[in-house]
Amino acid sequence: MMETNPSKMSVSQWMGSMACVTVMWAGLSVASAAPERFEIDTDHFSVGFLVDHIGYAQQLGQFLEGSGSFVYDPDTDELISGEVVIEADSVFTNHRRRDRHLTGGDFLDARSHSEIRFVASAWDPATGILSGDLTLLGQTHPVELQATVNKLEDYPFGHGKPTLGVSIRASINRSQWGMTYGIEQGMVGDEVALLIELEAIAE
Repeated sequence: MMETNPSKMSVSQWMGSMACVTVMWAGLSVASAAPERFEIDTDHFSVGFLVDHIGYAQQLGQFLEGSGSFVYDPDTDELISGEVVIEADSVFTNHRRRDRHLTGGDFLDARSHSEIRFVASAWDPATGILSGDLTLLGQTHPVELQATVNKLEDYPFGHGKPTLGVSIRASINRSQWGMTYGIEQGMVGDEVALLIELEAIAE
């Protein structure tokens, strides 16, 4: 191929070269997808927990109401931002009196602290560790969650939009947030195992 001396190029040759460069940059722009905003599908969002009950068994519970969204780049596996909010008074353990106790001052104090909030700060795809800040009972502390991205595909029916499926596991000590009821007496465990399953739809 003959080399072209820029100083000897005609105007038409120079304009042609610039057009080629412009087309190349346009192609790169199309190929590089921007981060997308995903909204958690509340119909497919489960937040469960397990906590020891006097050593006999693990009590299973759920939070029935929550929402959240995040900005994620599927091409680079980079999490830009993310937030999840759980309604404290939506706790459910299949026992009305126990649920009333859990929403009261000994535990979640839902009247004064209606929301449990997690704000993501970092995501490491290599280890699956999702870091962030958890606000509970008005106190905020850092936590690490173990997250697995199951798949990202167009939904096979209904809305048909790209949908991301994620499984999350974690363990926290509730006493770190000042929730100490029953721990010293060995009635209710301090460690709480969290189990979260979600589907999130690209907006």
